[in-house]
Amino acid sequence: MAHAYTPGLRVTPQTTLRKQRRLPLKGQVLAEPGTQVRRDQVVARTELPGNVTTLNLVNRLGCTPEELPDYMLKKAGDPIQAGEPLAATRPFIKWFKTTVEAPVSGSVESISSVTGQVILREPPRPVEVLAYIDGTVVEVLPGEGVEIETSGAFVQGIFGVGGECWGPLQLLADAPDEVLEAGTIGPDCKGKILVGGSLITHAAIQQARQVGALGLIGGGIRDQDLRDLLGYDLGVAITGTEEIGLTAIVTEGFGAIAMAPKTFEIFKAFSGREASISGATQIRAGVLRPEIIVPLQDEKPPPSERPTGSQQGLQKGNLLRIIRAPYFGRIGQVSALPTELQQVESGARVRVLEVEFADGSRAVVPRANVELIEV
Repeated sequence: MAHAYTPGLRVTPQTTLRKQRRLPLKGQVLAEPGTQVRRDQVVARTELPGNVTTLNLVNRLGCTPEELPDYMLKKAGDPIQAGEPLAATRPFIKWFKTTVEAPVSGSVESISSVTGQVILREPPRPVEVLAYIDGTVVEVLPGEGVEIETSGAFVQGIFGVGGECWGPLQLLADAPDEVLEAGTIGPDCKGKILVGGSLITHAAIQQARQVGALGLIGGGIRDQDLRDLLGYDLGVAITGTEEIGLTAIVTEGFGAIAMAPKTFEIFKAFSGREASISGATQIRAGVLRPEIIVPLQDEKPPPSERPTGSQQGLQKGNLLRIIRAPYFGRIGQVSALPTELQQVESGARVRVLEVEFADGSRAVVPRANVELIEV
C-alpha cells in the first residue's frame, strides 16, 4: 500500500473551510449565495411542532365517543387558551353541568369519535440557525440551510463540552505547560474565550463562569473536575448541548498535559482576535471534534493549502501525538515507517512506526496508538 492512514486532527494558522448550517426540519432559508454573513446572523428559520396533550373526554363527560362532537365547544383547528372551556355537558339542571377546561394553550389538533380522545397541540417553537462563523454563503440547501466558507486559523481539540459561542480570544498563560489558575481570571475576562496552557482546574472553571467568560481552552482537564462541572458521569455520548454557562475545550486529553507548542503558538498569535468555538464531541462512528475557528477573511490562504476534511497518508516527518500508554500525550515526528508487522506486548503482530521526540529519544509504537496532527 502507498500510504498508511491514521486518525488526525487539524491544527493550522491558515486554511479554507466550509461549515454546513442545517435546520432540524424543513424551513425557510434567509441567505442567498454569495452574501457575506456574520457569526450572529440568522441564516435559516423554522418552527418545531408544539408538544401534544391527549385528553380522554368521554370518561370525564360521561358520554360515548359518538356523542363527543356534540359536547365540544371547540372544533378541530380552533385556537384555545389554558383554562378556557373545551367541552361541556348540557343537562336539564345546570347544577349538574360538567365543564372540561383546556390544561394548555395552543390549538385543537383532533377530535376522535372512535376513541373519545381530544388532542391539543401547544404553539410551535421557533428555531433559528445562526451562521456561527464570519464568511461567505457558497451554497444554499433549499429548505434546509446553507454552506458557509471562510478562511482563517483552525484548531481541533480532543474533547469539549458546551455549545457554540464566539468572542475574542484572551491568552492567560505564558507557556504551553502553565496551569490555568482561578487567580488569573478577573473581571476583564467577561465575554471572552480564555486560553490557558496545560490543565484547566475546576476552580478556574468556576471563576470563569462567575466573571461571565464565554469559554475555556486548555491542554487537559481532570476527570473528577469534569464530573463536578457536569454533575454526572459522562458516558459514550455526543456532547455540546450541556448548559454549564460556558464552553470548555481541551486540546490534548485528560490530566495535566501541556498544550502542543504549535497549538499554543496559534492561540498566542491570534490573541485578541474574534473566534468561534464549539465543544461538540462524538467519539464513536462519525467522529465529531471540538473546534476553534478564527476567521481571517482579509487574508488569503496559501495556494498549496489542502481543503479541510481531506486526508493525507502518514509519511516521514509528520507530527503526531501518542494516545496510548506508556507514551500517552507525547508529541513527536515520524522517523520511520517499517512495512513488516512487528509483535507488541500483547502478543499481536501489528503495523508500527518509529517516532522521534523533541529530546531526541525514539520509540516504536503501533500505528493504531497515534493520532496525526495535520498542520
